[in-house]
Amino acid sequence: MRRRLIIGERIMYVNAETPLNCVFGVKIKGTIRLENLRIALAKIQQKHPLLRARIKDDDAGVPHFVSDNNLSAIPLRIVERLREKDWQEQSKLEWKTLFDGESLPLARLVWIKGPEHSELLLVCPHCICDGTGFVALMSELLLLLDHPEQELVPYPSFNSIEELLSPSFTSSTGKVLKTKVFAVLARLFFLFKSSKNKHPKGEGYLLNWKLTELETSTLAAACKDAGVTVHAALCIAFMEAFQVVRGAKAQGKVICPVDVRHFVEEIKKDTLFAFAPIAELSLPKEKGKDFWAKATELKTELKKKIAAMKVHELLVMSEYFHGSVNKMLKHLKTTDGGHDITLSNMGRLSIPEDYDSFEVETLYSPNVGFPWRNANTLVVSTFKKRMDFTFLSNDSFLPEEEAKAIKDQAMELLRTQVMVSYA
Repeated sequence: MRRRLIIGERIMYVNAETPLNCVFGVKIKGTIRLENLRIALAKIQQKHPLLRARIKDDDAGVPHFVSDNNLSAIPLRIVERLREKDWQEQSKLEWKTLFDGESLPLARLVWIKGPEHSELLLVCPHCICDGTGFVALMSELLLLLDHPEQELVPYPSFNSIEELLSPSFTSSTGKVLKTKVFAVLARLFFLFKSSKNKHPKGEGYLLNWKLTELETSTLAAACKDAGVTVHAALCIAFMEAFQVVRGAKAQGKVICPVDVRHFVEEIKKDTLFAFAPIAELSLPKEKGKDFWAKATELKTELKKKIAAMKVHELLVMSEYFHGSVNKMLKHLKTTDGGHDITLSNMGRLSIPEDYDSFEVETLYSPNVGFPWRNANTLVVSTFKKRMDFTFLSNDSFLPEEEAKAIKDQAMELLRTQVMVSYA
């Protein structure tokens, strides 16, 4: 494999000096055998082509994924488990650590080792992995940790966007010409766009909390009775919480990433891939609408936007914007953006709870240290019938105390609305 990073991967790569890493943690009760862990990492590396590749710039400075048969095994770092929240401190440490070794693969593992409980933190650069790919990697890791004799089936890498397109897709001359015009306009836009704000010099942080099993099931039931999705309810709750806490600074908008696998069947659930089309949604402003009416409107709007997505076309046409990528990145690093938060709801995670040699006590929703000025991100997942939240930001943009207030306000709003719906 030797291919240029597609535009979505390129943005999540940033550059060789800027880490943008994702961390997915699991808490285990029981026995972890070091030899099994190394076997599991080796077999995962053999399955996924991107774990046998490095990112290298060509002569023009354009980053490419390049297969390398001389890469080392996926590194494993072992630390002593001292506190329940060690995984959070280790996650923040991993945000800042580059994948910059000449012979190192694009993944590593941290084992926070305790006498009865351990955490495993799987770390990848965001440019190779989205939430679905992360779940696949963790599933494979746990399977092989319990049964190292199991085998994984490797899959071929793709070498160009065209390999991901359905046979019926064609790019018309008109579309290509129109896209080239937009690409030129984009370069002009970012050329004159102000970037007077500094790159955030504060510290990234994460807040993690869970609903109880009863709270999770009650919220899901209330949403079902109201005819809305849990995702829509969460979007409304957090946008309204931002308004309460931040007042005039609130934007009343949320960005929702969508799994590209819904549109491109060539990308399987266990395939590592990092491109995610997004839908931007606004808090309904019509006066007199209650919480559930707003959630219904938002659900309808998201459904329309997803149905209108032309992802194959987006994959092809976005490749004409590589000339603007450095300006795009500078824009992300220096401007506040027009949204309150990016909200990714991964839903119920399809990872088993019980294994022969250990039990998975909990999973923590993936976390990521974005280098953007507006790093506000909420990742939600459900495991063992409990909803887990990870709120991420940078204290130079959103003070941690404000983030805690937003979290408390959103959770109280959800509890209030659920109680109202059953009154």
